Amino acid sequence: MNVHLNLEVILVSLTLLSGLILLFYFLKGNRVDDGEREPLLLDYSKSFFPILLIVIFMRSFVAEPFRIPSGSMIPTLEIGDFVLVKKYAYGVKLPIVHYKLFDVDTPSRGDVVVFRYPPDPKINYIKRLVGLPGDVVEWTTDKKLIINGKKVIYKNMGKYQTANRSGQTIAVDKLAETLPNTNGDHELIIFPGLSRAGKWTVPEGNYFMMGDNRDNSSDSRFWNFVPEKNLVGKASLIWMHWDWSDGGDGFKPSRIGTSIK
Repeated sequence: MNVHLNLEVILVSLTLLSGLILLFYFLKGNRVDDGEREPLLLDYSKSFFPILLIVIFMRSFVAEPFRIPSGSMIPTLEIGDFVLVKKYAYGVKLPIVHYKLFDVDTPSRGDVVVFRYPPDPKINYIKRLVGLPGDVVEWTTDKKLIINGKKVIYKNMGKYQTANRSGQTIAVDKLAETLPNTNGDHELIIFPGLSRAGKWTVPEGNYFMMGDNRDNSSDSRFWNFVPEKNLVGKASLIWMHWDWSDGGDGFKPSRIGTSIK
């Protein structure tokens, strides 16, 4: 996931470099006569600058693709899903420095969010937003959520086949969870056994994130809260699925076009 940040730096650097080369030749005022070949740097800059500028604009301010590398969001997102993330959902930010130019909308409980991992902001994580600023979030030993003193509503959806930490395929419980003040539910999975309980009060300007694979997710239960400045965007659509890892399911066309809820 560090590749994402490096790619951002590379794209911005190349765009600036090609733009400066064009500016230099423009200010220099050298004219190329008919039949005379342009300097190679100028030729390349003319070709690549507009393309790089469009790419930077689209991935910084509109939308960006991300690949899901782990199973922490199963069953909503599978390993190998490529998701489209709305970069403008929570405000328009400059690339690299991530300075917010202006707000667009505020995060909502239940959103599936890409954010920079607080212990190491060079890494991107994707989780579900469970707790808003000021919320009191409680996770019980029997693996249920309580938000602001109200028990979250669950519906049993049967069994779900997935791999445990040893790589063995087992059947686990699949539940539909309806978070408070949200428009509908989403699915999650719960492994057998009890859980370590906890209770957290979300500070202002921060959010509480959890994976839908509740027993196999490194999330706010372990490293606390995500600051607003770390938010990257809202995941909206699965546009491709390709898992080329050992034991992966390869190309899966049935995942293409699946909306994320």
